[in-house]
Amino acid sequence: MKKELAVVLVSGGMDSCVTAAFAALKYDCAFLHLNYGQKTEQRELKAFQDIADYYAIKQRLVVDIRYFTQIGGSSLTDSDIRVSTADLKNKEIPSSYVPFRNANILAIATSWAEVLSARKIYIGAVEEDSSGYPDCRERFFSIFNRLIKEGTKPETNIEIVTPLIHLSKKEIVEEAINMKAPLQLTWSCYQNNDIACGICDSCALRLRGFQEAGIEDPINYARRPIYS
Repeated sequence: MKKELAVVLVSGGMDSCVTAAFAALKYDCAFLHLNYGQKTEQRELKAFQDIADYYAIKQRLVVDIRYFTQIGGSSLTDSDIRVSTADLKNKEIPSSYVPFRNANILAIATSWAEVLSARKIYIGAVEEDSSGYPDCRERFFSIFNRLIKEGTKPETNIEIVTPLIHLSKKEIVEEAINMKAPLQLTWSCYQNNDIACGICDSCALRLRGFQEAGIEDPINYARRPIYS
């Protein structure tokens, strides 16, 4: 019996890779990737293609939304803003936040899902153990689901799914190991394209997750601080 189709947002990072593993358990998958002018754009794109190859994904879409570099306001897209060194105790929204990025990404995913007659959109958002981005909260996705119902054809039935939303990075690493998700193919660093820096927010959160799980991260780092 043919499975229903899900669109999976795959950035190339650890969270999106594990999200893809969850989606593949239940659905045929179409992978969507966004180039938004981020400093590690080419390395993330490679990770996306490698993960898609691992799961033998035939339907892939890479969309250019580099207008985020014109909008600016984020250290990921603005060359004049330095990627900050990780401070995992910081409660403020960090400079790496790309203003309202997930709304833009989900709008594109919804358009493609409607054309494909997909029933789900999977996204690897994490609320409890992320950098505090406002567009990674469960409430945001709940509201966006209502928006999809209002803004698509009457027969369209698409739901955003966030399987990692309440997991810590430690739990995500453990889930990845259980599902044999290819974390060795992923890329999380915000500023380097060759060897992960180990000191940006994304590297720090990822490394802490592996350290708390008692598992060695399979990718190479310039530095591997111990995070607590």
